[in-house]
Amino acid sequence: MTKSTALAQAAAFSTAERDAVYKAIYTRRDVRDQFLSDPVADDLLRRLLDAAHHAPSVGFMQPWNFIVIREQDAREQVWRAFQQANDEAAEMFEGARRSTYRSLKLEGIRKAPVNICVTCDRTRGGEVVLGRTHNPSMDLYSTVCAIQNLWLAARAEGIGMGWVSIFRDADLRRILEIPDRIEIVGYLCLGHVDQLYENPELEVKGWNRRMDLDALIFDGKWQGDP
Repeated sequence: MTKSTALAQAAAFSTAERDAVYKAIYTRRDVRDQFLSDPVADDLLRRLLDAAHHAPSVGFMQPWNFIVIREQDAREQVWRAFQQANDEAAEMFEGARRSTYRSLKLEGIRKAPVNICVTCDRTRGGEVVLGRTHNPSMDLYSTVCAIQNLWLAARAEGIGMGWVSIFRDADLRRILEIPDRIEIVGYLCLGHVDQLYENPELEVKGWNRRMDLDALIFDGKWQGDP
């Protein structure tokens, strides 16, 4: 392959294309309770997973797998595992913070028609992987990039997505029969939505606020906590 055929033209996006990318970024939301019951078409789900599969990965190792869960009984089992862990999590907060936590809807496991467990095979690529020689976590970071790709593609398609993180790892492994060598990175809920919060839900409900970007940018070296 010659150099001229190996490289593609790095043309800038048109204004409309660029604006669409930023729109997906700025209007992406962690969806929990706005899911509709409409099924997600197989071809649409395939496009979203293909977007995830085109994420960057260290050493081009592509360490991800996607376990697609549609069956109601399996989602019910996962929800029960979430609920037990969520009750434990609530007890870690005190006073008004605990009450606020209990009032939040933190998952859409049963409401979303599609759940996806995203995993990382840390043995893929062999013992020595280009780019992971000095930072063994790069495969995990690569898998998170795949999730972000999926999230932005879902937003562009009008599909809501929520990331559920409140689980005991062992419970998900048991329910989904995930071997010990495989790392669980994300459990996602996907479905059609007709409304999204204008701002992140946790900001709307007073849990936290978006930090000032200027306070997070340091020039040349670390300059203290924001």
